[in-house]
This record gives sequence, C-alpha cells and structure tokens, in this order.
Amino acid sequence: METRKDKRKRKKGNKKGLKIVLIILGILILAGVIYAAYLYKQVDNAVSEMYQPLDSDQEKKEEIEQRFKDKDTINALLLGVDERKGDKGRSDTMIFLSLNPDTNKMLMLSIPRDTYVNIPGRGMDKINHAYAFGNSELSVQTVENFLDTTIHFYGKVNMEGLKDGVDALGGVTVQNNRQFTQSGKTFETGELHLNGTEALAYSRMRKQDPKGDLGRNDRQQQIIDAMIDKGMSFGSFTKVQDILDALGANVETNLQIEEMRKLFMDYRGTRSETIREEVKGSGSKMNGIWYYVVSDEEKARLQQLVDEHENAK
Repeated sequence: METRKDKRKRKKGNKKGLKIVLIILGILILAGVIYAAYLYKQVDNAVSEMYQPLDSDQEKKEEIEQRFKDKDTINALLLGVDERKGDKGRSDTMIFLSLNPDTNKMLMLSIPRDTYVNIPGRGMDKINHAYAFGNSELSVQTVENFLDTTIHFYGKVNMEGLKDGVDALGGVTVQNNRQFTQSGKTFETGELHLNGTEALAYSRMRKQDPKGDLGRNDRQQQIIDAMIDKGMSFGSFTKVQDILDALGANVETNLQIEEMRKLFMDYRGTRSETIREEVKGSGSKMNGIWYYVVSDEEKARLQQLVDEHENAK
C-alpha cells in the first residue's frame, strides 16, 4: 500500500519531470525563434542583393499598395535571359503571371521570343529585343502594351544560373511527353528527375519540337512549376541557405521583402489552379528575318482573357 511519504515522493518526481519537459520545450522554442530570426536575416540579405527597382515603380506605388490592401489581382513578368560573358543577352523566356486571390487561380501566359510587337520608342520588332534595347524596364513596358494591362512586379533570371537554383533544390521532377536529345543528353518520355545542367538543356530545346518556341515554352513552364513546388515543400527547408545563395547570384526583381511576404501570405492559394495559355500566331519572313506574327484578333483575345481573369470574383 502506497504511504503518504511515497505519494509525496511521486508528486515531487512528477513535478521535476514536468520541469524538465518545460525546460526542453522552452529551449526548443527559443532555438526555433533564433533560427527563424536567422532565416529572416538571410532572406532579407538575399532580397537586398536581388532588388533592382524600375523607373516606373514610383508611378505604380499607390496602385500596388491599394491592390495588396484589397487583395486584388497582382501581375508579374518573368524574364529568362541568356547572359554570357561579353553578351548582354536577350529575354528568350517571357512569362506573364496573373495571380487572382478571389478565384485562387493563376494565369500563366508564355510569349514566344520572336513575337512581332511594337516596342515603345523602337517600333515593330521581336519582343525579345526589348531587353537588348532597354533591359527589364523596356521589356515590362512592351508586354504591358501588348496585353493592355499593368505589370506590378518583374523577375529576371539568368538562364545559365538556372542550374544553380535547380541543384540547390536537389533537382526537379517533370513529365516529358516527347523523346529528344539536347546538349548531348537524351531525354526519354515519362517522369524525369533532372539536375541543374539537365534542367537547363531540357528547357532550351525547340528545334526538334514541331511546336517550336511554343513547345519550348511548355518545358520552361514545367521547370518553373517544378521549382516552385519543390521550393515550397517541407523537404527544402534545410536547403534555405543554398537556395538563397543561388537566387541572390542569378535573380533580379523589384520585389521587396515585405511585398514577398504579402504575396506568400495572401496569394499562395492561386497555386491551386494554373490556367496555361498560348499566344497563337504564324511564322513569317520580313526582309529575310523570321518573326512570329500575332493577328489583331488574337491580340484582342489575349487582352480580353487577361482582363476577365484579373476582374473575376
């Protein structure tokens, strides 16, 4: 039979055990807070390194602040630029993204690099020449004119640096529907796990694809989707530093850390459904140069599509 003395000992032991548990929990919480503060500082440093504002940011500032406040649609332009030593490069990848938190849908529109458009101050030319003429600023203006909308943020990725980003994530997985060989690597059909070098080669192939640039755009979208999915997974949590190092060295954007936080908190649901659209056109030679010509009717369709997506509730 348990005596009063035994009961006191047991209670004392229980209290001591509880204290130990609380101390351990306290240490874990403190360690978590310290690590979170460390990560925030690292992210802040990486974002500062990537931050490259545009001249047009100031005139859009009030609209952007109001859109974040009302949780209205935010538009962005992703530029993939092949920058190599001694060559400024052109934007071989142009993807317009429109995030609507009311419908939890993201519109993703790839614009072929040879699309024949009016470049402000330069006249009619290939859309990827806008970057060569006026960097990200002119690329944003050109796409705004083409789609008759406002682009609130841009991100420029050095395509050579794409390798670093994919490798930092531990590779990405895609579903390939066409066998082809690119840069000495054969890509079989089916599910593929790609490292950085393979992902870059996979995203560049267009000559063996009957769809040409449009087929390449599809593969680029696949890589971007796979990177976003992998980056948002819990398994990538331990790779934060490597990911930040890769981003800081290869990405430019006019997004600041507070805007990134708002996008993550209020717009992450738009990943629930992605609407992928193509720019329909036809190839045509002018003065011996090949262009991708988009009709006025197709241009109007795209502008209406963007407008309806932005204002859908």
